[in-house]
Amino acid sequence: MNFINNPPKKDWSKILERPTKTVEDIEGIVNEVFIEVQKEGDKAISKYTQKFDDVSLENNIVSENEIKTAILEVSNELKEAIKVAYKNITVFHKAQKTEKVSVETTNGVSCWQEKRPIQKVGLYIPGGTAPLFSTVLMLAIPAQIAGCKEVVLCSPPNKEGKIHPAILFTANLCGVTKIIKVGGIQAVAGLTFGTETIPQVYKIFGPGNQFVTVAKQLATKYGVAIDMPAGPSELLVVADDTANASYVASDLLSQAEHGADSQVILVSTSKKLINKVSNEIQKQLLNLPRIAIATKAIANSKSIFVKNDAIALELINKYGPEHFIVCTNNNNFYINHIENAGSVFIGNYTPESAGDYASGTNHTLPTNGFSKAYSGVNLDSFTKSITFQKITKEGILNIGNSIELMAEAEGLQAHKNAVSIRLKEL
Repeated sequence: MNFINNPPKKDWSKILERPTKTVEDIEGIVNEVFIEVQKEGDKAISKYTQKFDDVSLENNIVSENEIKTAILEVSNELKEAIKVAYKNITVFHKAQKTEKVSVETTNGVSCWQEKRPIQKVGLYIPGGTAPLFSTVLMLAIPAQIAGCKEVVLCSPPNKEGKIHPAILFTANLCGVTKIIKVGGIQAVAGLTFGTETIPQVYKIFGPGNQFVTVAKQLATKYGVAIDMPAGPSELLVVADDTANASYVASDLLSQAEHGADSQVILVSTSKKLINKVSNEIQKQLLNLPRIAIATKAIANSKSIFVKNDAIALELINKYGPEHFIVCTNNNNFYINHIENAGSVFIGNYTPESAGDYASGTNHTLPTNGFSKAYSGVNLDSFTKSITFQKITKEGILNIGNSIELMAEAEGLQAHKNAVSIRLKEL
């Protein structure tokens, strides 16, 4: 990790830059795929699956037999682990349900709000360097609770033309209605426009690499909503001498192994701790199967020494981390004053990987500073709020004159007339 000693504020923006390509660098490729999928449908999907995933498929829809086979291939131990996570995630997301909000704003004027599920949703599940079956849980469970009618899952096939059995087992457990072997830009384009085999959806969910992130952003130009711009994973840990250095190092590495473009940052008021963590990282790296990926990510990452908690907090809020671990003598200070973070993990015994898998919170979170304006995926992500109103004779008499005056002031005579015609009859 690159050590930075008490940096002045004027340098923070540069120091906190993400190691990602700019949108302009990859937008051309994404546009090209989108245009071709819009025109050619499944023919273009097949072309880009061959080009990017190096596999040619006769049929990209996962069959019932493939699902049955996959269920048998998943070990009983893993099935039970997934079911534990399924229960906890379900409990937490069911608790997010809200009742109808109803109020009489003035005598005779009733207004209320109800939530309705988004009918058609697309779930993108990465399957390249790591088959993220945990993301199926994070997206399909709230879709199931919300009552979405059509839940379409896209995930890239491997060289044998298959999707990882754990992804298929989890999708089946969570009530996914259709599973398609397609990844990357072409998957997002397929969900955006619809093809012969891929249904068009109203909203696309799921993390991915920078190409998938830009593809999702492009989908919004064609009237399809997205959960958020979720790109390469990131973690910021704030820790002092009360933290366990080996735990901190393990947390930093758990995010670094996601991908070479992941970023991890350690912020500390203790140079002693920074040194301990740095040594621990080097020790633990040697035992990781994904050492090459983690090493590249660590090379892009930083350990930053600051003088006190107040400076640390200001720097963290400026960064807006996706995942934020707090291991200090003053945890409540950070908990009470953090403004920009996707998900917060508190204390020595709350690893970020708990949130990735089984604690119950959702791991699909805003990256690249988007936590300053976006929430992570939650139950409301799969619903829309619809407002209703009902006005009685008494109600229109009470507010009618105000509506007439405001409409006339805006020069909208027909708006005024719609009220005046009713008032005259009363």
